[in-house]
Parts: sequence; structure tokens; C-alpha cells
Amino acid sequence: MPDRPIKVLHIVRQYGPVGGMEGYVWHLTRQLADIGCTVAVVCESVHGQVHPSIAITELGSIARKPRWLSMLRFSAQAQRWLAHHPHDGWLIHSHEATGFHQIITFHGPPFARIRDRGFWRRLSLRAAANLWIEKRAVCARNVRAVIPNSSLIGDMLQNYYPCIGQRMATPIVPGVETLPARDMRDIPEHGGVVGFVGKEWKRKGLDIAINIARQMRLSRPQLELHVAGPDPDDIRHLFSDWQGGYRLLGETDARPLFQNFDLLLHPARMEPFGMVITEALSAAVPAVVSNQCGAQSEVRHDRVLTLDAPVEDWSRACLSALGSPQKNYQRNWRQVAEEYCRLYERLGCLAD
Repeated sequence: MPDRPIKVLHIVRQYGPVGGMEGYVWHLTRQLADIGCTVAVVCESVHGQVHPSIAITELGSIARKPRWLSMLRFSAQAQRWLAHHPHDGWLIHSHEATGFHQIITFHGPPFARIRDRGFWRRLSLRAAANLWIEKRAVCARNVRAVIPNSSLIGDMLQNYYPCIGQRMATPIVPGVETLPARDMRDIPEHGGVVGFVGKEWKRKGLDIAINIARQMRLSRPQLELHVAGPDPDDIRHLFSDWQGGYRLLGETDARPLFQNFDLLLHPARMEPFGMVITEALSAAVPAVVSNQCGAQSEVRHDRVLTLDAPVEDWSRACLSALGSPQKNYQRNWRQVAEEYCRLYERLGCLAD
């Protein structure tokens, strides 16, 4: 609870638990309100039952494509609204690439990664616009703090945007709702269930997970790989050389599945955080992940591997972790809100 009232206006396009970033904002703002902050939200639209203490302003939907133009239009629309509704003494906290905030939480991989690819990829209006929008969002003179949602994203931002300097704050990782712990049970000597969760299966490394599970089956021939998220018809070809030993569950809520998993495998090629990882840990399911996951900071170091590590190394780490969780993971959203309160207070963003 802050010593003096804090007033903060959050900017987000979709306000509600409809995605990773959106869920972060939804839970954060509700907890901020619960601990005594004055909270308002400016958004395009609301999805869910609004907290009674949070004032909401809906600006209306904006065409989603092209994405760079959509971001500019939303930023301009929100800034015009703020000009007509001054919030003196309020902190403007954006979760979007706006141009008028004092603090921004950065939830995804920087677009500036395009600089590491061929120069021809930057020779377009789209690339130039996205780079300008992103740099403005983190380096503009009005920005007082940049908060990454993981150390991985923070390191990327510091690499691409040295102009952030001392405005780069300590990462504030998402909270996780407490889930029923996986029942402790003996795993059959030659079996076990490895879970993979992720609709964007290419980015999240399903093909890598399949190779790892195949290697694990040399030691545990009855081991099964259960895949949740992708449409089964889109990925069935990846199992063309398997004779059983897998289940394709489609798009579904993964949380009830943790009771059946003996391990979560998440060898993502890029994962700004990876809520499914901390959800699994909260349910006492061990996880083995790539070092391209933001949530690697919450996982035992011996269960974090590089993408170029031999499949045998991945297999050994998975076999060692199978059914053997690290300490039950706990991080609630109130803790997240309290960390933000301390940041707001350091910035001197207190109500009169």
C-alpha cells in the first residue's frame, strides 16, 4: 500500500484478459486499484467485467492493418483525448507504442531485431515506420522509465537502444494464478507424458520438441508427447514417422492439462516471456526451456538450454527433470502491483 495516493492512467488497445500482454494489464490494473491506487484506462475496447474502481474510456476500434499505421492512429487518438481531458498529476503508463507516456512496459521482442537481418529487409516504408515508432516509444524525452517484462527483452532493448540509458528499469515479470498442484505419482519406468503448449507452434519450437521427445523415447519407448494449441490438421505431418505415442489436443485451455503432464517442454525460438512456463511451475510441473524464453529466469538453470545444444543434451535434461519439479512456483499479481507502486513512488508520481 503506497504511503500517499498514486494516480496512474494506463494505455492499452484491448483491455481484458484476451492475450498475454492484455492479461498482464488487466490483472495489474485491478490489483493496483485493490491496494489503493487511483487507476484509469484508455483503450479501444473492453473485454470482461470492469473493476468498479477503475475508470474506463473506450475510444472505439481502429483498422488493424497495416499494423504500423494502426499504431500511429491509436497513439494520435489517445493523445487527442488526453489533450481534451487533462490528467494533471497523473502518470501516463503505456503498454503500446504511443508517443506521450512517461512510462512504458515493453511486452514483446523489439522490432529492431530486423537490423540483424539483411539490409534489404529495412528498405520499406513498413520497416522504417516501425523502427521510428519503436524508438519514439522508448527513447522520447518524455519517457522516464522503460519496464521490460523479462530480462531477455530488457537485454535486447539495451542492445538496440542505448539511448534508453538509466531509464531502463528492472524487469517486472508477470504474475501467475495459483493452480492445483500436479499429483505426485510414480512415472512408469518406460513411460511418462511430455507436454507442449503453443498455438504459434513454429515460433515456439514444436519441431524441436518432437526431435527431443523422439530422442527421449530411445530410453523410454512408451513416453508420450501431448501437444496443445495448434490445429491437429496443421501439424499431423510432423508425426508421419511416429507409430503412436502422441496426442494432438488442438486449441484448448492448457491449465487442466498440467495434471497429466510429467514435464513441460518449451524450446521456443523466441518467447518474450512464456506464461505457460510459470503456469506449469505453479502447478508443480517441471519445465525445460530454451534460453530464448523470457521466463527462463524463473526456471532452474540446468533446465535452460540453448537452441543449438545437441538433441542428446536436451533429452538428458528432460529425462532428469521428468516428474521432478523445482520448488512450487509462486508469484501473484499483487506482488506485481506492489513492484509497480514502488517504481511509481521512485518516479515521484504521487497524487496531490
